[in-house]
Amino acid sequence: MGVNVELNDKVNIFCEAINMKITFLGAARTVTGSCYFIETDRYKFLVDCGMFQGRSKEDAQNEEPFPFNPGDLDFILLTHAHIDHSGRIPKIFLDGFKGEVIATKATVELCGIMLPDSGHIQEFENEWKNRKRLRAGKPPIPPLYTHQDAVDCLKLFRKEPYGKIIVLNDEISIRFNDAGHMLGSAIIEIWVKENGEKTKLVFTGDLGNSDIPILRDPTILESADYLIIESTYGNRLHIDKSNKTDLFVNIINSTLDKGGNVIIPSFAVGRTQEIIYELNKKRERYNGTYEKIMSVPVFIDSPLAISATEIFRNNLDCYDEEARSYVENGDNPLDFAGLQFTRTPEESKALNERTDSSIIISASGMCEAGRIKHHLKHNLWRPECTILFVGYQAEGTLGRRLLDGAKKVKIFGEEITVNARIEMIEGYSGHADREGLLSWIGSMRRKPRKIFIVHGEEDSMLDFANAISDEFGIETIIPFRGESYVISRERVYESTAKAELDAITRRFKRLEILDMLEKLKEELDEASEIVINDLKQETEDSFVDSLMERLKSVEKSIVDVIR
Repeated sequence: MGVNVELNDKVNIFCEAINMKITFLGAARTVTGSCYFIETDRYKFLVDCGMFQGRSKEDAQNEEPFPFNPGDLDFILLTHAHIDHSGRIPKIFLDGFKGEVIATKATVELCGIMLPDSGHIQEFENEWKNRKRLRAGKPPIPPLYTHQDAVDCLKLFRKEPYGKIIVLNDEISIRFNDAGHMLGSAIIEIWVKENGEKTKLVFTGDLGNSDIPILRDPTILESADYLIIESTYGNRLHIDKSNKTDLFVNIINSTLDKGGNVIIPSFAVGRTQEIIYELNKKRERYNGTYEKIMSVPVFIDSPLAISATEIFRNNLDCYDEEARSYVENGDNPLDFAGLQFTRTPEESKALNERTDSSIIISASGMCEAGRIKHHLKHNLWRPECTILFVGYQAEGTLGRRLLDGAKKVKIFGEEITVNARIEMIEGYSGHADREGLLSWIGSMRRKPRKIFIVHGEEDSMLDFANAISDEFGIETIIPFRGESYVISRERVYESTAKAELDAITRRFKRLEILDMLEKLKEELDEASEIVINDLKQETEDSFVDSLMERLKSVEKSIVDVIR
């Protein structure tokens, strides 16, 4: 399967005085929670410190203590500002980390709005959980971190430019290169000098699509000894990107013809600005069709997206040539007639009281938090409306369940029937597809000795590993969460001790129970609906008796579990 790794006796490792070790603490056989712990003989640091997103299991992983003393960390290197890469920085700050968080200028500025926003969400959701705990007679629990905690941690952030080799200490140098994924996103080159030799690690972070609006294409690197690469779309190809705007316009127009709303769950930073840009840029091409779209209001219903748009406007050095030319010619590519920003909760609520059609772009992109959930509650049940996804939906999220065809979903405790049209345009994705990832690796003059595959669902990772093996003959490693590898310039050793693996396995089993309970609850809700519909029809007594016996058996099993 292309996932071999050299296994040697631990004694040999220490005899060769190999000291650098990397431990995969997140985005390992999953998409979210990006976090990699690197130790040399004298320094300890992280690449990313992201939040897990999805079901209860992922929420529980965010609460887990870090498997090291945060106060011992020297620094954190941050690939970009998305919360699944940056979202636990306030937590590690609270736990004692006092080093620098080093990132590009745009990433630091975006974290300045995104992390406090995340803290506000933590407080809001914690308040909701504590109300439930109070009713159950349980004591309250604190949030993961607060808005103020996130504000306080920002003093640790340090801005660095693209393209400059930065000497951090006598062992470690780094360079940020444009990843083309979002404003400020970076591929990080890390040179580690040990035992008189330099070893070069490359972390792609999230590698962008080519031809993403506004942004430059990902930087091509000369070489790497070891590559840690994302695989979100490692087994898929995006649709023809040249036709994505046509598809986008057609979906909107057909919805408006029916008198419905178009609800676009969009990541506040990145996709929202790209959609604004595309609508503005294409206005001449679509003539009457475009005028029809612009005859209805387009609302950006996310305070975070509004602030992020201002940061986009203040970081023109990150733009590609086309976007810069718009600015130089006096055309603001992130604005057009009909575009409206809703800042207050009252303005947001008023959108769902409108009787005319509108286009509402609202965060969060995976429908897990924020104002988008209110818009889904008011529009999902309406067959004339469309929910249009333009970004990746992680397993376990509400967005993923809708894309997978859920007939009913619960939002704020209320069951909502899904009658709206559900669409996905992958051409807007900020992630490179399989072809893009392979092309980027292939452009390296000196290929990596081994490639670690992270940030993907398991099927995607396995398929991508095979594609790398077939294309380049390079061995790949797909690490599990918590696994460690000792790295020298020439070799990689799997170094996780059996006791550590056993502890990891035990901890994950507890988290799996949370996941199983959540899935079971969904399956019971679906089964209840099917049975109720069957009972409404004329059924034979023998069927009812048989069903009663089976339900009693299920009830007994549940009671046994509780006991």
